[in-house]
Amino acid sequence: MAMTGWRRGAWMALLLWSQAAFAGTATVYYYTPYKAWSTAYLHNDAAGAWTTVPGASMSAACTGWVTATVTTGTASTFQAVFNDGQNRWDNAATSTGNYSLPTSGAHQVKNGQVLANAGNPCTSTGTNSAEVFYYTRTRGWSAVNLHYAPTGGTWTTPPGVAMNETACTDWVKKTVPLGAATGMKADFNNGGTWDNNNGADYTLGTGRITVKDGVVTANAASPCVALPPDTTAPSVPSGVTATASGTTITVTWAASTDDRGVTGYTLTRTGPQGASTFFTSGTAWSDSGLTPLTTYSYTVKASDAAGNTSAASSTASAKTGSAPPPPPAGEPLGGDIREDSIYFVMTARFYDGDASNNRGGSMHVKSGNAANNDPMFRGDFKGLIQKLDYIKALGFSAIWITPVVLNRSDYDYHGYHGWDFYRVDPRLESSGASYQDLINAAHAKGLKIIQDVVYNHSSRWGAKGLFSAKVYGVRDTQWSWYYDAPASGFVYDGLTVEPTSGKSHYNGDLWSTAEPAGNTCRNWGVPTSSTSQEGYRIYNCQWPNPTSGMFPASLFHQCWIGNWEGEDSRSCWIHEDLADFNTENATVQAFLIDVYNRFIDRGVDGFRVDTAVHIPRVTWNRRLLPAAHAHAQSKFGAKGRDFFMFGEVGSFVNDKWNRGSPNHSAQFFTWKERRAYSSDDVAAALEQYNYEQAQGTGNQPTSTNAFLQGNAWHAPDSSQFSGMSVIDMRMHMNFGEASNAFWNGKDSDDSYNDATYNVVYVDSHDYGPNKSSTRYAGGTDAWAENMSLMWTFRGIPTLYYGSEIEFQAGKPIDCGPTCALATTGRAYYGANLEGSVTASDFGVVGSASGAVATTLSRPLVKHVQRLNQLRRRIPALQKGQYSTDGISGSMAFKRRFTDTAKGVDSFVLVTVSGGATFNGIPNGTYRDAITGDVRTVSNGSLSATVSGKGNLRVYVLDLPGNPAPGKIGVDGPYLKP
Repeated sequence: MAMTGWRRGAWMALLLWSQAAFAGTATVYYYTPYKAWSTAYLHNDAAGAWTTVPGASMSAACTGWVTATVTTGTASTFQAVFNDGQNRWDNAATSTGNYSLPTSGAHQVKNGQVLANAGNPCTSTGTNSAEVFYYTRTRGWSAVNLHYAPTGGTWTTPPGVAMNETACTDWVKKTVPLGAATGMKADFNNGGTWDNNNGADYTLGTGRITVKDGVVTANAASPCVALPPDTTAPSVPSGVTATASGTTITVTWAASTDDRGVTGYTLTRTGPQGASTFFTSGTAWSDSGLTPLTTYSYTVKASDAAGNTSAASSTASAKTGSAPPPPPAGEPLGGDIREDSIYFVMTARFYDGDASNNRGGSMHVKSGNAANNDPMFRGDFKGLIQKLDYIKALGFSAIWITPVVLNRSDYDYHGYHGWDFYRVDPRLESSGASYQDLINAAHAKGLKIIQDVVYNHSSRWGAKGLFSAKVYGVRDTQWSWYYDAPASGFVYDGLTVEPTSGKSHYNGDLWSTAEPAGNTCRNWGVPTSSTSQEGYRIYNCQWPNPTSGMFPASLFHQCWIGNWEGEDSRSCWIHEDLADFNTENATVQAFLIDVYNRFIDRGVDGFRVDTAVHIPRVTWNRRLLPAAHAHAQSKFGAKGRDFFMFGEVGSFVNDKWNRGSPNHSAQFFTWKERRAYSSDDVAAALEQYNYEQAQGTGNQPTSTNAFLQGNAWHAPDSSQFSGMSVIDMRMHMNFGEASNAFWNGKDSDDSYNDATYNVVYVDSHDYGPNKSSTRYAGGTDAWAENMSLMWTFRGIPTLYYGSEIEFQAGKPIDCGPTCALATTGRAYYGANLEGSVTASDFGVVGSASGAVATTLSRPLVKHVQRLNQLRRRIPALQKGQYSTDGISGSMAFKRRFTDTAKGVDSFVLVTVSGGATFNGIPNGTYRDAITGDVRTVSNGSLSATVSGKGNLRVYVLDLPGNPAPGKIGVDGPYLKP
């Protein structure tokens, strides 16, 4: 039946009345600092259909807030998104990508989070909350708890609340109501293991927050939502200025803005040599080493993570001044190295004095370093120079630094992948802070420089000037990301950015799609059955390989090590990144001798020799050691005679001899050869190996050079000393407990030429005790006990950077680029050194402020400072021979050093952690250097009482012309009555 006109009108009126009866309103407040917008629009479907883009303009409410009121329908919620009217959007982290808001009330949308019915943020404090995302992949946790305390509130009951809200792969989530609090302290755990920001707790605010590998990002985008494509470039950098000082020009500019964040800036420099480009994440750039009296011009572009790049800035120019005079050549300090204690620094990870030479390399993103803003090359000589007083304030008088030659590898910050052995790596140097400047600055403070050197191998690409490998690097769709197109005239130096690729880790001079002239690599470019971890096909001769013919046999060995305790361990490659020099070849020997003579000429005080066990002892004894010592002595005379070389002989066993092989044991390398061998070095190496293996461990030379004769020191017999001391691998392996290290050390000492020259450490950049892959985590008391033994027993105490505060205890020492450096034992130490420090003497702080002052107040720091003071005052603790005859006590010994010509005679009784009785000792007056206690001995016996792990008693005998010093230093957490 048709509806009449009256009825149709009545029905429409009824419909409109019913809609009005059920319609409502909702007021929405939006926080604009989240996206740094000046205006905002609300696009919504509150009335049933979506508004026309961009939506309703939102009005100003109060600082940081805009508002709009919308009419809503009958549903309980509606959807909303926000934009700035210029196609930049804020979508929620939900399955729909939209915010869901109640259809009535006043709601806040802040930092990506809906605060329903929170009220007007401009008239009340509202209700705060934090939406916390935590990254799980690095730790491998399957479940995570959030333990927190709102600002001014109390902590949750451990382990806290489960982070069980829906998130996404590798992320867990929890929304925490904070009430009126504006933030909270927080830790995370999996029910057993904790992430508490290295003991400092995390500080989190409100809104959406991500915590990934120790990095907190406030006002974060949701890690679980893919943002729409970013097509907007950052603003053009403004305020660009260039200022010259000598041959360095510093360029500065104002930060650009971007809708999602600026990631960095590209500088283009133009000058007489053409154009060069550089990249930095900061707003300043120091361009050093320029041509004197020359004008250079600079422009700056800003870029974001999507690769959008701004237009170039206006040009800024400056003219360099005259070149500064080169620093004068140094000379070694001289003196017996046993008088020193050594602080071991990985230069690139210690302290950043110049951000312009920081470089992340090809693995910057993959490693996780980029996420931490932690480039692998971060610390430098400038930073080390700035913190020399910190090292001196600890009491150390020698610094062992990692290799400084120009490296070339995918992950080469550590220095062991040498490429140009004649050049110092520019990623470590700065204007006014060259390698020579470092040596001179250290010497000026009385600090020796022990340079880590590598005779055994080069980088995977060979050594510039000796042999450079070419590889088959086809630039197809799979490999064009890795192999750079050759750039004519560009020379790799690790620092300079190659203009075409935009990379400092340029490898365009290493690949060759076409077979190069003189190629010796077999099956050049033929595909193999192997693929890379990305699934890309690998070709023959694509990667360095000792067995492919790629490297000449005259200069590099042609095999992989098959038996680490076999003869091949001395003449084969240990890793694909380390091309093994044929050190039995005269050309290679001449190359290495010339390279390291130049380091000696700079005035370094000694060499730590990397991978010494992988070169035959006869090669060391006939060629390399005599050359270094003769050059040092001819160059510097008496000071050169003190040039100290100690080798890393990797004997990672708990026995006296490395699995019964003298050739692979540390002490073996401290001795000269016992017979003559062939004049041909290759033949001689094999003859020597076979002869000594046949002699066995029971027929090796022995020595009394480390031992007292009764209570008397005797002149050591150094006539059979090779010229190379060693790292005490047996003590290192057994430092899980000090008493175990002590026993094992004593047991081996007759097999070294002179164990008083052994370099002793607990852990290093390679291993912890028992070949542990983590930094020592035995606890503060155990560290104190280890130190007390190291500083009083024979040998030269050495500490790996940061151990004085148990830095990164228990963390993996190294995992290559498979994890971020910040999570390892090679983490950047600089945050602990911020502020200023001066040393008034060795082991004495003159002044300190900031974070470094806090570092210097730590208990182990106080302990090592006093130990260094003790050792510097008591010659017997430095150079003395020792004995345990007639002594009770678990770690107790007597030591003596006598130098009649200098009028030195020092006799001391030491007991570590527990009491001891010393019988058969000289009568006389003994003074304890820890407490000042005085004992008069008339019956040849003294009993010392001491309690506390790591505590000592150090009774020094008054001798004619050598009075005992009495109490040295002040009582501390471990050395005390």
